[in-house]
Amino acid sequence: MIKKSVKIHLSNGLEARPVAMLVQVASQFESTVYLETSDKRVNAKSIMGMMNLGLDNGEEVSVVCEGADEESAMVDVEKFLLGEAS
Repeated sequence: MIKKSVKIHLSNGLEARPVAMLVQVASQFESTVYLETSDKRVNAKSIMGMMNLGLDNGEEVSVVCEGADEESAMVDVEKFLLGEAS
């Protein structure tokens, strides 16, 4: 398991379209991927769960990945949250 704190750099935060894109990124991996705030832990492969987080640009979130491809999952999820995904 790896855990990393990431500051969101998406101009509109995690609204419907970015959430759907993040779920697609996380779903490419076998590993479990969770996003954690101070009071919530949500499966990053769940659109409804991610929408409930309501994260905005500039907020900090912990990304937790666990599984065979956890390192690749962490890299791609972090890139997306930092606005670096192509």
